[in-house]
Amino acid sequence: MRDEIDAQWARLRDAFRQKGIDAPQTIARVNADLRPVEGGIRDAAGKVIAPDPATLPPDELDFHGLWLHPALLFAQTCWGPMEIGLSEHVQVIGQPNYDAFEGGQGELYSSAIVMRADGAPSARSPDDGSPLVPLDLLRGMRFTFNNSDSMSGLVGLTRDLEAMGESLDMFSERSESGGHRASIVAIAEGRADVAAIDCLSWALAQRFEPAARQVKVVGWTRRRKGLPFITARTTPEKIVAAMREAVAAAG
Repeated sequence: MRDEIDAQWARLRDAFRQKGIDAPQTIARVNADLRPVEGGIRDAAGKVIAPDPATLPPDELDFHGLWLHPALLFAQTCWGPMEIGLSEHVQVIGQPNYDAFEGGQGELYSSAIVMRADGAPSARSPDDGSPLVPLDLLRGMRFTFNNSDSMSGLVGLTRDLEAMGESLDMFSERSESGGHRASIVAIAEGRADVAAIDCLSWALAQRFEPAARQVKVVGWTRRRKGLPFITARTTPEKIVAAMREAVAAAG
């Protein structure tokens, strides 16, 4: 999707620039693209909260370092990290629109609960956004998730189960895959049985990941706010307001 993402950024970048914002030409994709921060990234009290990007592997990307960077203009994160501390260091600009995806409505999205395909029809997303969690089907299965602070892959399903009087203990095993795509592949290859995949990632998997053809949707989590667009806490209020206008106009 690199070309599509670059095109989206180009449109947004130009909209920012028309409002007088010094938006970068290209997206930061690796640590080497981030400005060095001598001594590490610090919070308002001077405490180091992330390492200097220049000290990290240049061809990798530390997402938390990106999100916490004092020069951050625009990025996207997840409400999982936001709830465990990131929100103290950033400002929310807005939310994406999920109308184009099954399981999404406006700023809200849900996760598809997926298992290996067995020929039975897939479960459709409830129109009212309520959770559809097939407890009897999931009980005793091996659950895999992208990472431990993910709202879409772990936290949301955990909360839905708790609301039903259940917990992740209903699964026989739990494992961290490292990504939604990796979770889908693990299920297709028989290394796991079930995962929760946000509706956008599920749509992308159906476009790009052959293993998705061996997996089907058996349920859905409750709809929640989608992945927010953020900027540094120190970004001036005038620039934040201008970016909010540009993002809203872009749909």
